[in-house]
Amino acid sequence: MFQKILVAIDTSEIGKQVFESAITLAKATNASLMLLHVLSSEEEGSPYMPIIFSGMGYAGGDKIIENYRQEWEAFAQQGLELLKSRQQAATQAGVQAEYTQRPGTPGKTICDFAQSWEADTIVIGRRGHSGMSELFLGSVSNYVLHHATCFVLVVQ
Repeated sequence: MFQKILVAIDTSEIGKQVFESAITLAKATNASLMLLHVLSSEEEGSPYMPIIFSGMGYAGGDKIIENYRQEWEAFAQQGLELLKSRQQAATQAGVQAEYTQRPGTPGKTICDFAQSWEADTIVIGRRGHSGMSELFLGSVSNYVLHHATCFVLVVQ
């Protein structure tokens, strides 16, 4: 039933639990994993880009943009290192795993990738935002639950 499991990985605290749940499911069903990290400014810990009015000749704007670019590259590298370490952990646990990192809006990118990779299950975390914070921040897990074309396992 489960052969291709897409695991949405991020740098949040729940990310480790999501990964461990996916390993348990993959071992129980002899499935392979695809670890996906979506590079997004929505992710906790992503670089912050201050508002710059470069068209108005803002002094120091080029330096701010260059710093942001460097921070973004470091953030992307951190994501790749996380994916590599999780792939190694999966392999050590006897689970076949590969990984990819994609830029984009998390919910849409997860759903689109799951469909193109032909995943039969998505494992994703839920941070527990509710009420006003979910209204303003949105919910990646909620988006995935409503738009995915396969099973979705939400880890709380």
